[in-house]
Amino acid sequence: MDINEYAALRTESPDKACRALFDEYCGYVYAVVYNKLGACASSEDIEECVSDVFAEIWFGFDEKLAGGDIKGYIGTVAKRRAINRYHALHARSAASAATTDDVLGTFSDGTDIEADADRAEQQRILLSCIEELGEPDSTMIIQRFYYSRTSKQIAKMLSMKPSAVRMRIKRALVRLGELLRKSGMNG
Repeated sequence: MDINEYAALRTESPDKACRALFDEYCGYVYAVVYNKLGACASSEDIEECVSDVFAEIWFGFDEKLAGGDIKGYIGTVAKRRAINRYHALHARSAASAATTDDVLGTFSDGTDIEADADRAEQQRILLSCIEELGEPDSTMIIQRFYYSRTSKQIAKMLSMKPSAVRMRIKRALVRLGELLRKSGMNG
């Protein structure tokens, strides 16, 4: 629908024009609003903002303002409304954050994000080095040290003798230590 079609429909039947505009551009407006508000807004805030966009378009529509491109006009209104809503939500959350910081501090779970990130990186490096060992050594290491399986259980899984499994694990651990040292970890 272009600006001329919408203007003609609006003079013929305002209800049909409103419905046609909403049907054609609701998804577009929702996407614009969601991209601006996304994580900081509830679904109710987003839906309310979408309604505000269509209300502004309906009550404030001027063919001269649209300049012939109704989609551009709708997009501009949607972005402007979403940005205003974003600022309103941020102002409201900042005011409540000031009063809840003390309360939230008492509920802190003591999580050390930096230590968790370091631990995750070390695990990634360790698994990468274990994979570098190749089969069946990597399977043996994981089964032995991650799943706490015995040499006898691993031997049965891999159709090997328990003594062979123990010897391969011993050699694999030596190679794993070398790989970890090369990667910068103390193995």
